[in-house]
Amino acid sequence: MKPRLRGTGNMAPPGNKAAVVLCMDVGFAMSNSSPGEESPFEQAKKVMTMFVQRQVFAESKDEIALVLFGTDGTENALAQADQYQNITVHRHLMLPDFDLLEDIQSKIQPGSQHADVLDALVVCMDVIQQETVGKKFDKRHIEVFTDLSSPFSKDQLDVIIHNLKQSGISLQFFLPFPLGKEDGTGDRGDGNLRLDHHEPSFPQKGITEQQKEGIEVVKRVMISLEGEDGLDEIYSFSESLRQLCVFKKIERRSVPWPCQLTIGSHLSIKIVAYKSIIQEKIKKTWTVVDARTLKKEDIQKETVYCLNDDDETEVPKEDTIQGFRYGSDIVPFSKVDEEQMKYKLEGKCFSVLGFCRSSQVQRKFFMGNQVLKVFAAKDDEAAAVALSSLIHALDELNMVAIVRYAYDKRANLQVGVAFPHIKDAYECLVYIQLPFMEDLRQYMFSSLKNNKKYTPTEAQLNAVDALIDSMSLVKKDEEEDTIEDLFPTTKIPNPEFQRFFQCLLHRALYPQEPLPPIQQHILNMLDPPTEVTAKSQIALSEIKTLFPLTEAIKKKDQITAQDIFQDNHEEGPDSKKRKTEEGDIHFSISSMTEGSVTSVGSVNPAENFRVLVRQKNASFEEVSHQLISRIEQFLDTNETLYFMKSMDCIKAFREEAIQFSEEQRFNSFLKALQEKVKMKQLNHFWEIVVQDGITLISKDEASGSSVTAEEAKKFLALEEKPDEEAAIYEEGGDVDDLLDMI
Repeated sequence: MKPRLRGTGNMAPPGNKAAVVLCMDVGFAMSNSSPGEESPFEQAKKVMTMFVQRQVFAESKDEIALVLFGTDGTENALAQADQYQNITVHRHLMLPDFDLLEDIQSKIQPGSQHADVLDALVVCMDVIQQETVGKKFDKRHIEVFTDLSSPFSKDQLDVIIHNLKQSGISLQFFLPFPLGKEDGTGDRGDGNLRLDHHEPSFPQKGITEQQKEGIEVVKRVMISLEGEDGLDEIYSFSESLRQLCVFKKIERRSVPWPCQLTIGSHLSIKIVAYKSIIQEKIKKTWTVVDARTLKKEDIQKETVYCLNDDDETEVPKEDTIQGFRYGSDIVPFSKVDEEQMKYKLEGKCFSVLGFCRSSQVQRKFFMGNQVLKVFAAKDDEAAAVALSSLIHALDELNMVAIVRYAYDKRANLQVGVAFPHIKDAYECLVYIQLPFMEDLRQYMFSSLKNNKKYTPTEAQLNAVDALIDSMSLVKKDEEEDTIEDLFPTTKIPNPEFQRFFQCLLHRALYPQEPLPPIQQHILNMLDPPTEVTAKSQIALSEIKTLFPLTEAIKKKDQITAQDIFQDNHEEGPDSKKRKTEEGDIHFSISSMTEGSVTSVGSVNPAENFRVLVRQKNASFEEVSHQLISRIEQFLDTNETLYFMKSMDCIKAFREEAIQFSEEQRFNSFLKALQEKVKMKQLNHFWEIVVQDGITLISKDEASGSSVTAEEAKKFLALEEKPDEEAAIYEEGGDVDDLLDMI
């Protein structure tokens, strides 16, 4: 059975506020330990530190007090003469903070005295009763950390139990040893955490008679308060460390969102929606402070706007206006314009636009950062009947509703899907946002089906099937007809949060030390289950055998002008053979017979160009003009996908220009293209050209070119155009078309 640590949020729903008193034994017996093991004193401090740090980072509203017993001094409201001695209220009820963590880490030291654990319990009860006056708390709770070695008096035990019950104060005990050791059952644990903790050994012979008597008293108290279940509230330190090793998640109260579900203009159902899933983010609490004083007040931030001139003339904020970059121009846009531009909503909205088959809404279209569960309004029978009818009708017909959703009149409008969700305990609609046209990303990839080189063998397919089966994260028990999730992601805390809180806590407590390494339990969270790792070894070995990896060394063939330009007057079968092979380098001759290619299209423009320049009924000049027009269209989209198509066209143009001795035409085109890039500020496209090394055709590549190799190399540098020349283009209107420029 897992411990339910009260005050950590495990027992109460979010929003409940608790008053918690940590009661720690610091008597000299707590410092005793076996060789090579931590003392109960250090273990208790660890458990308290983890508990408090969880409360701090979860932004809990619980208030925590700290009472120490076994101290050298005495400081509590009940102390008098020889009563309630060596008990100190170290910290009164207040919100937990880093000061409390620092106190636990460094200020709490072992004492040299004994103190009665039951007296300490009475002092804790007094702290709760006195310091909760005028405050509203849903829970009152005491956690006692002790090894039960100190003598105590049982005279007032029944009175203490009666007062605990009457005050509604719950109790938990944390001991250095698990109670289960007495009957051989051992410690309770959580197998899902897969953590490595050294279990301190406290053999039965190591427990003193005083501790045995203390165990009986603790059992009596817990059974009196909560019956047999009370024994579940007695934990060992090691057990608690396992449960508290992760930082507690931030508690969020479920806030209802009331609205009207409308279908057409005549049907309206009162509903209330709750966020079922939402992407959690670390709260933005970073702020700039003075590095020496660490105070925010010592830093003043001031923003000044200046003209970009020699004097850096200051411009008042009221003389500035925001602008939107549209191409190379800045379009001024005032706040008034921005307000008028916004789509005006009358208010919140959850309106059904229509219905469709659930199969039409594919899972890949789900987007957004939240999932809403939609219920009928509370205590509205008519709404409950109407919504239930809609939910069951959708479920029986295998349909979903397409919904227009707006959180309020200030929010952006969404379109989403609402599908039925029927459980034994409840039924509702589940809403998920769907994408608009601009949200979709279309990518084109070549098919692997028709490529024999990439067709797997039957043995390879079977090996991959076996690997998938062996790595299944779902364990089925056919006999008991049960399914076990071996890797429940909804129970795994976010490692980013865990590491962030770990580092933040360390920096707060140890400002001068370097940050610690990532804790092992954080690394273990995302490891595959041991069972899966073991089962997949054979399948992985088979995969390694059937899919051998070899180092791919790309050889860059050096093509000389002599290889490209053969003697046109050379005759004989060898000459014809060479020409055919050279032609096959760039395209398949058979592609000329695949359909009738009459112009350079937009689907395969580079291939169309290669085919057309070899047809007798079209001139190179005419076909190249068609190709240039396509390149212009692609560049105007200003999208990376079409940039890559443009690059294919340019490469094809360059290769065929060399083949057909049209190097001057290509060089003129490339120079004009560079001018267009400058004018339209397509520097990111030119970077692709530079990376691929597409430059002018030089004399070394084609004898008909007038460009030297050095000039071709320098050409790729995109020089900034002088201000005077840029001004001429601005005054002259649109830049000439790329075709006209060449």
